[in-house]
Amino acid sequence: MASPDKAKESIRLEKTEASVDHMVGLVAAKQGWVPNPDRDFRERIQKGLLVNYQRYGYFMCPCRDGDGDRQADKDICCPCAYAKADIAEYGHCFCGLYLSRVHAAENLSVNQIPERRGS
Repeated sequence: MASPDKAKESIRLEKTEASVDHMVGLVAAKQGWVPNPDRDFRERIQKGLLVNYQRYGYFMCPCRDGDGDRQADKDICCPCAYAKADIAEYGHCFCGLYLSRVHAAENLSVNQIPERRGS
């Protein structure tokens, strides 16, 4: 029987770019958001999520520095705790992965927004 650490490691290895894309789509649909329609941009962010999942075991936002400790990073696990407020105010989340329906429909750009973490 595999140890819990080995089982956890094998679960991490099972995530793929396609499964991350699927997860992003599900989150967006549930929240009423739209995944960023710029496929190249979205793929870069999703690859960062996949790397962080393989490294830490959770989908930590690739646009922020974390501690590598799930409890300390829980506010920046995708979708982060700040996404709703960012999307309501700016039309997109901090990393630009998720957009409001209006922002996406009007084809507005994703711009740098202020960091809410720690404020």
